[in-house]
Amino acid sequence: MTPLEDVLAVAGVRGSLTAPIDAGARWGVQVDAVSEAAFHAVTEGVAYLTVPGHPTVRLMPGDVVLLPRGAAHGFASDPDEPLVPFDRMAYARSQEPGDVLLLGDRPAPTRVLCAFYAHDPASGVPLFDLLPEIISIPAAAAQGSVASTIRLLSDETSEPRMASQTIIDRLVEVLLIQVLRCWLLENDFTDASWLRGLADPVVGLVLSALHDRPEHHWTLPELASIAHVSRATLSRRFTATVGTTPSAYLTRWRMDLAAHRLRETGGRVHEIARAVGYQSEFAFSRSFARAHGIPPQRYRTEFRARR
Repeated sequence: MTPLEDVLAVAGVRGSLTAPIDAGARWGVQVDAVSEAAFHAVTEGVAYLTVPGHPTVRLMPGDVVLLPRGAAHGFASDPDEPLVPFDRMAYARSQEPGDVLLLGDRPAPTRVLCAFYAHDPASGVPLFDLLPEIISIPAAAAQGSVASTIRLLSDETSEPRMASQTIIDRLVEVLLIQVLRCWLLENDFTDASWLRGLADPVVGLVLSALHDRPEHHWTLPELASIAHVSRATLSRRFTATVGTTPSAYLTRWRMDLAAHRLRETGGRVHEIARAVGYQSEFAFSRSFARAHGIPPQRYRTEFRARR
């Protein structure tokens, strides 16, 4: 898997599509801040998204917007339209597969697909917190893959068929990766992070190697050879881009990966230690305790007690 796929898996990111919006004239809803990332894609008509402190975003057919930190936002037919409070959770509990949220006066010229992305709160791997409060991608910049996925989602929600929910769940997760990939190609990060490193042609190669074989005892010369640069160049560029050295990044990723396996599998501690590059269970436990504050077995026990 690529580093982005690894992080999505370890962070436990899961997407869910809510009932599509079919909206007519004069409508507006106010969505409170949530702990998940929120996503909207306009497939027909026009809608306006407002987030405090940011310019209003006009969404046309094919435009998509992601709110990585789940910011409170207004969604309406017009920037000045009054907004009605919207209880998303209560609405979700009252709906059946294939239902549609009807807003405004008929007919309904605007259709919007909405999704939310939750992540495992036990995971310490940063993802959504590294992104800006709003990611807006116009149809012209969304590339063919994003548009194709949105069309497939629209078809499945309009006419639910056998196994439609399974298809929808997979497409929603695919869509997040496509949106992030599209945004990363067009934007520069100012703060150092692993996500910024993915967009760097040299650092990206090294991150891919570290994620592909986390159990390997990587050396700086090996990594420099993979990136086709000198050791000094790699060390300087990796630290400036990611914010830490390759060795420190690998140690942290190993501990995040180990924590995920402790939470989600029944593997023994010594087996997990070897899988992330430690021959000594004692050395692994010591490193894990430094990263997570408690030894691995206690981490697993406490996590399962909270479930």
